[in-house]
Amino acid sequence: MLLFVARDRSLILCSGTRNRRATSATFSPRPSMNWASEFLSPSSWYFMPLSSTATLPRLAPPCRRCQLSRHLRFVSSSFHLPGFSIQPGELVGYIGPNGAGKSTTMKMLTGFLHPSSGEARIDGVRVSSDAVGTREHLGYLPENGPLYEEMTVAEFIAFIARIRLTDRTPEDRQAACDRVMQTCHIDTVANQTIDTLSKGFRQRVGVAQAILHDPRYLILDEPTDGLDPNQKQEVRQLIRRMSGSKAIILSTHILEEVDAMCNRVIIIAAGKIIADETPEALRRRHPKHNGITLRLSSELDSQTVSAALRSRFPTAKVNCAENAIEVLPANHEPIGLEVLNFAHASQWRIDRFDRPDSRLDEVFRELTAANPVS
Repeated sequence: MLLFVARDRSLILCSGTRNRRATSATFSPRPSMNWASEFLSPSSWYFMPLSSTATLPRLAPPCRRCQLSRHLRFVSSSFHLPGFSIQPGELVGYIGPNGAGKSTTMKMLTGFLHPSSGEARIDGVRVSSDAVGTREHLGYLPENGPLYEEMTVAEFIAFIARIRLTDRTPEDRQAACDRVMQTCHIDTVANQTIDTLSKGFRQRVGVAQAILHDPRYLILDEPTDGLDPNQKQEVRQLIRRMSGSKAIILSTHILEEVDAMCNRVIIIAAGKIIADETPEALRRRHPKHNGITLRLSSELDSQTVSAALRSRFPTAKVNCAENAIEVLPANHEPIGLEVLNFAHASQWRIDRFDRPDSRLDEVFRELTAANPVS
């Protein structure tokens, strides 16, 4: 038998397919609980196994293990984020090593943790002072978001609609359900139970519940984690389609996701922002960005060629190896075409030339290594 709290704060006992409702007098709700101000996902409901003869218990207030302040209680690390803002149309990759403070930021933005100094605002309204109002404009997909696996997709979305869209008519709620199922391409599995879905479809269902109320701001925590390449591509396309009209924060460990989708990157480490720029600007930080590598024919002397290149490009860094010369511009401006023209004018025989790969993950490692998580 299961116990869960209904919206009217009474208790519903479930045993198989038979339900009975207990009186609310047998239940003392959590003092801080406000149904309208909690994110209405399965994690907001309280489940408790009961025997058929058990007396309904009084639920005690939960114990918060740590109080967010300038330091986390029981934790020795600090968390200091300077102000940053996100506008509709921005798809922001929010990345950092484990323990950097990504989840703490998500909890402060969604109102589950209150900063001891500073504030989070949505449309100019403080999250801590008007949780109900701000969450009307905010959608959230947590990592490994809980779903009711025994429900069909249509039943689950309709269930969320009845909770989220309490001020709408049944017809409007059904229209919203139809809209998000079509947007997330889950209408083809509407009658399947969630436990039969692949992880890719489950993620789409999670996104659908997050955007059901058409929020202007969307927080996605590891939305492609554990998906195969095809599923990742499908979820990426879905996120890109939504990014035109919404401000989206994408929290992830996968730099490939940031490079493929985001138009802005925020990197945090040790509770501080260490980079806030476009992916291209971040890539320019790579020491080999816009460099070129020449593979010389065997008859050319690499030392002679490298000396000529240093003379022609005095500000560039020229690295010489056996039958290969790497030219890296000091200002990260494109230099490859000039180097090839100079090689042609010098009548050098070049077997092959390559551009060094200035990968974001290498930039990430370099930045975070200088700001280790304590």
